[in-house]
Amino acid sequence: MKKIILLAAISGIFLSGCTIRVADMTVGSTKNYNINGAQFVKGQRVKGEDTYPVILFPTGIPNVKTAMDRAIESNKCAVGLTDVVVTQLNHSFIFGSMGFRVEGDQIIDTSLPGCAK
Repeated sequence: MKKIILLAAISGIFLSGCTIRVADMTVGSTKNYNINGAQFVKGQRVKGEDTYPVILFPTGIPNVKTAMDRAIESNKCAVGLTDVVVTQLNHSFIFGSMGFRVEGDQIIDTSLPGCAK
């Protein structure tokens, strides 16, 4: 019986993880754009992540900007995100991964070249 309890405890430690909601934003962007002169439409919901593996120690430092850039750059006409949720991912004890996830609805600038409706 002790072996089963010990095995369950060790499994729980290795399989444990934590996802924490860090921020909610109405509008977010890492790109420079003219907010007054453009014609914006709402695009699809997208997700961007910046994660690194953990092998005893993290192999890199995740960045929210990189995660947001990946979400925005999934469409060449997108200049930002609306209804943004930033989540921190910590799924590691000795092995696993850590990082950030950014998801939101794309803001499409139809005045950019090649981005007309």
